[in-house]
Amino acid sequence: MPRTHDPKKDSDAEHLPVSGADAPELPGRFIAPIAFGTVLQPLNSSMIAVALVSIREVFDAGTSVTWLVSALYLATAVAAPAMGRVADVLGPRRTSLAGLLLVGATSALAPFAPDVPTLVVCRILIGIGTAAQYPCGVAMVRHAADRLRARPNNALAALAVCSQVTAALGPTLGGLLVGAFGWSGVFWVNVPLTVVGALVILWRGPADPSARRDRGRLAALWRVDPVGIVLFAAAITALMFWLLSLGETVQWWWLAVAVPAAALTAWWGLRARDPFLDVRLLGRRALSFTYVRTIVTYTAFYCVFYGFPQWLEESRGLGPVGAGLVVLPVSAVGVVSTLLANRLQRRRGPRAALVVGTAALCAAGLLLTVPGAGSPVLLLLLVSAVLGVPNGFNNMGNQRAMYAVTPAERMGAASGLYRTSQYVGANLAAALLALVIGENATDLGLHRMGLSIAALAAVLLATSLVAALRERRA
Repeated sequence: MPRTHDPKKDSDAEHLPVSGADAPELPGRFIAPIAFGTVLQPLNSSMIAVALVSIREVFDAGTSVTWLVSALYLATAVAAPAMGRVADVLGPRRTSLAGLLLVGATSALAPFAPDVPTLVVCRILIGIGTAAQYPCGVAMVRHAADRLRARPNNALAALAVCSQVTAALGPTLGGLLVGAFGWSGVFWVNVPLTVVGALVILWRGPADPSARRDRGRLAALWRVDPVGIVLFAAAITALMFWLLSLGETVQWWWLAVAVPAAALTAWWGLRARDPFLDVRLLGRRALSFTYVRTIVTYTAFYCVFYGFPQWLEESRGLGPVGAGLVVLPVSAVGVVSTLLANRLQRRRGPRAALVVGTAALCAAGLLLTVPGAGSPVLLLLLVSAVLGVPNGFNNMGNQRAMYAVTPAERMGAASGLYRTSQYVGANLAAALLALVIGENATDLGLHRMGLSIAALAAVLLATSLVAALRERRA
């Protein structure tokens, strides 16, 4: 039956988290267990890159090994909001622990896989387990902050910093592991990490909210809305496959699957009593626009993440090691800008961080039109440093904006959708790079990429400024 309008429920949904300047920050003892698990996803997504050659040789495989990369991204994009919804219903602490158990057990078995398809299945399971950690982390932050009447800024900054650092260090750590243990090392490393993560969460992790005593476990699991999850999974999987095809031969039939699946997901969300995807919540302009802004921001981010190193290798001739060292300032400066963004939005709110971040992204895109094949390394390092500035401001601004307008009981699913938005942006970036760079990254291709990033950032900056003016007038 369709849901009836409940004014009290709507009023509760409009309740915002504590954010007053006089409120204390969330105690540091909660931050480490909340943030620790979130390193697994960026670590596993970046480590595998240096193991693909070894896996191809061991299994005498061809291009099928690239599915080890795509499978994790697809699994994470689908599973993040689903696991977030599970966290909303069953509790983020126990959901995070279950995800860690899945990652640890799968990683222990993966080195014994007989072929690449089995490894792909393992990567899918690892993607599901790692996907739980970010939405569970944000949900734990929300529950702890609301219970203690504390501000979440430092905890959210820790989540952002962990993602930036581990994504940058992943290839380096992966290279060391492959050198010492072979390709299986990138799986083995998850076992001690998940054990330590689980122990830390059990020791210091914020407790889950008290469960309702009048519902059995089966009823609680039904509240997760498996029908809604299946419909959403079909829609987002078809969308991601369509986006992946944009760089080559466009497979329109995936879009023909995605559109009706999305319509069914929305229809079910309007009719279900307790839906996985609350369409009415997405009707809030502030939240839905945050997801759109995140998609555009990460389209630009992944263009830099993939396109700039490609140009450094192919046109500048630095090689993989040299290119990796040149782009290291992107992540290093991103960590610093995250901390600065955290301080800024304590005083001015997330809108100020977004204005600074999009302005810096526009400037960084224009700066990418300067380098050429003969540019000195010092100039390239300067470009990398500037490219890192917008990351922290945009990440913190979007994350805090999502946090501020989402009801506590929906924080897990909303955080998962935020993660999904990032991966939609990653696939759009792949399509954009195929359009402006093509197979070989020339100087012209780099400059086109920079202008594309600047154009995207200019649109974001204009919308952020308009929204800021509206807020001041209100």
